[in-house]
Amino acid sequence: MKIYIKNMVCNRCIMVVKNELEKLCFQTLNISLGEVELKNDLTEIEKTNLDDHLKTFGFELIDDKKSRLIGQIKSSIIEIIHQNNSELKSNLSDYLSSKLHHDYTYLSNLFSEVEGTTIEKYFIAQKIEKVKELLVYDELSLSEIAYQMNYSSVGYLSNQFKKVTGLTPTHFKNIKEIKRKPLDEV
Repeated sequence: MKIYIKNMVCNRCIMVVKNELEKLCFQTLNISLGEVELKNDLTEIEKTNLDDHLKTFGFELIDDKKSRLIGQIKSSIIEIIHQNNSELKSNLSDYLSSKLHHDYTYLSNLFSEVEGTTIEKYFIAQKIEKVKELLVYDELSLSEIAYQMNYSSVGYLSNQFKKVTGLTPTHFKNIKEIKRKPLDEV
């Protein structure tokens, strides 16, 4: 049985969910961002109890198809940017369409309707959060960050960064008080 979980956005989330499922004696076959495959089906009571338990950690079960698809879109974007950035060889619309087996227009309209923003803006917001992370670590130059994040140039990265944050990457790097956002709040 597959269950879908909202707000699973990183490997630590997977670890927390896995540990909690083990504590509750649920046997898992596979756990990935936003999705858990259980060995056995859950009763409605078990589902309710699991949902209540996961909510204490900021997660929740997703029941309806549209919410599940939104969660898959977000998980796919987060996975591409924060874990496998180099894998995005085609454009985002083609990638999402092939991964989720839906027409991109449908995905885009659904996402905009439910989230109040476009997939593209969400994608850019996630990229900027990753750029912030890389700037704070101070291990890469701006041109290395631009290359790693698949920007065509440092200028394009800087313009997009300033448009989203109101600051230049260099100014952001120099201001220590500005904190990054958790991925599920982007």
